[in-house]
Amino acid sequence: MKLLVYGAGVLGSRFAARLYEAGLDVSLLARGERMDSLRRHGVQLAEENSTVIKRIPVPVREHPAGGYDLIVVLVRTHQVDAVLESLAGLEGDVLFLHNWAAGPEPLGAVIGHERVLLGFPADGGTMDGDVVRYRATNFMTRRVAMPIGEPDGRTTPRLERIVEAFRTAGVNAKAEPKMDAWLKTHAAFEVPLGQAVHTAGGPAALADDPDAVRDMLRLMRQNLAAMPAPPVPRGFAALRTLPEGLLVATLRRFLRSPTAVHSGLSDASPATTAELARLAEQIRAHTKVR
Repeated sequence: MKLLVYGAGVLGSRFAARLYEAGLDVSLLARGERMDSLRRHGVQLAEENSTVIKRIPVPVREHPAGGYDLIVVLVRTHQVDAVLESLAGLEGDVLFLHNWAAGPEPLGAVIGHERVLLGFPADGGTMDGDVVRYRATNFMTRRVAMPIGEPDGRTTPRLERIVEAFRTAGVNAKAEPKMDAWLKTHAAFEVPLGQAVHTAGGPAALADDPDAVRDMLRLMRQNLAAMPAPPVPRGFAALRTLPEGLLVATLRRFLRSPTAVHSGLSDASPATTAELARLAEQIRAHTKVR
């Protein structure tokens, strides 16, 4: 299987490096200074605060030309439109691994509906100069598998091949029959959470304001109630059914936890702000929220 990873940020770099180390035929698409750094040093990886830097010589491409069996897109939500234009003339299936609440239709309308697969990387990290820093527990080792699915929910031979290839490479992937609903559920939860954290000035600051946490929870409930399908995973339905006081207390504990600190919630960069805004637009447009 010949693969192209489109996007050389934290997730794309990590993903491409892991596939390359596993012996897969993979290239990483990058441009500008990031491309120059990757060509000189390879993908540079380090665990959290470690001084040990590992360099992986993943082949780098500036343009997505060539024949690929699978193109894996790992970019932010607001960058997808520009990516679609460059993929329209290429061959090969395309796996979109990122936040996305608009459904598969706008993706397929540009590149062909038969090429689209959906997924979510469920990983995190930070960029320290040209070094990607990541947690020891990530999407490759975590118990919760990285979901991948066909837009229509079928378990197709190509989906099985992709999941098996990722598993063989050490990536904990699984076929998810309700991937579109999974992504919409995640956005319904993440947008209020991310925007509330940024407004408060960080997870801990939000935890110290129970009224703000309560307002955030109510937005989550509104989003979930407006979804055209039940939440996936089903556990998110608890956000609509459990008592508000219990949920507020639980969310405040989460916001003070190491998981919240290391999850990237504190990232208030323009890119994160733009992504949350685009996701909010998608939620309004593709649910009953008005």
